[in-house]
Amino acid sequence: MRAFHGQLSDNQPIRRNLAEKQKQLRDLKETLASMKSHTSPALKESVRKRIAQLEAEVTAAPALKSARPATPRSATGAAGQNRRPVRPR
Repeated sequence: MRAFHGQLSDNQPIRRNLAEKQKQLRDLKETLASMKSHTSPALKESVRKRIAQLEAEVTAAPALKSARPATPRSATGAAGQNRRPVRPR
């Protein structure tokens, strides 16, 4: 079965909003703190890298929000875009 465009199995990154990123950051910090001493160093390092990436994204998010221009919506809206074409009989 083939995937349709926009389906989650399209091998595209999952886009998260600021609240979801903050939650993931808290969860990763808790995970890192609860890791045992015998946990592999590679796993610990990968979690630390992801924490650093998320911290950078969260601190940059307010600046990006204010710098992003508002995109005007078209007057036709989405109603006319998703209609299937009608074939003549």
